[in-house]
Amino acid sequence: MRVVRHAPAALVALCLVLSAAKARITDSSLQRDIRNTVLIVEPFGFSEAGHIDLNVSAFTQYHTKDAKVDFSQLGFFITTSEAEAQLEVDFAAGTCALDAENTAKLLTFDKVYADEEKGTPISSYSSQLSDHVDKFSGGEFSLFFANCLSPETAVSFDVRVSLYNVKGGQSDYLSVGEDNLPTLYMVAFVLFTAATAVWGSVVVRARQNAHRIHYLMIALVACKALTLLSQAGMYHLIRITGHPDGWNIAYYIFTFMRGILFFTVVVLVGTGWSYMKPLLAEKEKRILMIVIPLQVFAEVAIVILDENTPASRNWFTWRDMLHLVDIICCCAILFPIVWSIKHLREASQTDGKAARNLAKLQLFQHFYVMVVVYIYFTRIVVYLLKSTMPYHLIWLSDAADVLATLVFYVATASKFRPHAENPYFNLSQDDELAETADP
Repeated sequence: MRVVRHAPAALVALCLVLSAAKARITDSSLQRDIRNTVLIVEPFGFSEAGHIDLNVSAFTQYHTKDAKVDFSQLGFFITTSEAEAQLEVDFAAGTCALDAENTAKLLTFDKVYADEEKGTPISSYSSQLSDHVDKFSGGEFSLFFANCLSPETAVSFDVRVSLYNVKGGQSDYLSVGEDNLPTLYMVAFVLFTAATAVWGSVVVRARQNAHRIHYLMIALVACKALTLLSQAGMYHLIRITGHPDGWNIAYYIFTFMRGILFFTVVVLVGTGWSYMKPLLAEKEKRILMIVIPLQVFAEVAIVILDENTPASRNWFTWRDMLHLVDIICCCAILFPIVWSIKHLREASQTDGKAARNLAKLQLFQHFYVMVVVYIYFTRIVVYLLKSTMPYHLIWLSDAADVLATLVFYVATASKFRPHAENPYFNLSQDDELAETADP
């Protein structure tokens, strides 16, 4: 975890994380921590009736000097993303983050220490954002812990944070900008379920021309639909209770299966497995042996990351590692497609069936472009949307991601659907293509 002096870079990197929805009632724990500033909760969009509840327990302080500790120099504060850049300047000037002009002080540890002395195990704090921000009409804020006594004083404590907006007298734990996500993911679930049914019927009707890859594609779309259903249930329960209540486990399982199937299907389609050649070349097998374990690692990292808050010391390490693995996997799946394009181009120049090979070559090239555009859009454009759109419209970036995935799946199915006229499924040259595919 980085301190406020590195806040701008940390926030940019934080936006790169591709993780599941987190509970809005979160538990964090710091142990013998001497960091100046610790991000406790990621940016949250508050409405005019936004609230923050804090419950601090198990507080212990460790100081290296005999002087009396000023516990008012330890505490929690909130600030906007726009104001965090100024915190770096304030920190360099020796200003405590709790007293900075662009922050709103919440709970300080003089109260926590007093409660500890009285034997009260938990110090509670609850407030409305409008009590701290003049003319408050809503906004996006992050919650930090500040230790202005560092490095002389280390602290340990547990904190439970509840962030919510009040709507119609009820607590809504979804951030402003996430309000539409349950509906979005439910609509997407219906669309992908319909796509699964349509693709399944196409494969069944054309089963004489269907191959094993087509059945894997059915499984991929079905897993994507179930992933969307689990996301819809997760966000719905977070809105009501602040916790995903088991839907996150379903999300982990289906995301794991969908990730493995996606990279496998893209590699197998891009190499012509099961309909143009029965076996994979050694280079293609090696790619699968690299990509699949990396994807398993990435999915495990998602689970670990999602079960911890940014306050954890290793949170940013996991984040950087997950982002790197995702990029490696996306790049790796392009190599077999490039090799297939190269082999088809060579075959079109050396044998007497150039027209047929050129038709297949064109399909391979189109598929390669589709994969590149899809990866670029979902990894870069969606990130740019998340980081540049107003917080109350952030759900549009998720909608763009879902729509791009649906378009990619439909376009791939259209190009490689099982029918006899598709030049991609002409099997008369299996032996030749298998030979040219060998390293």
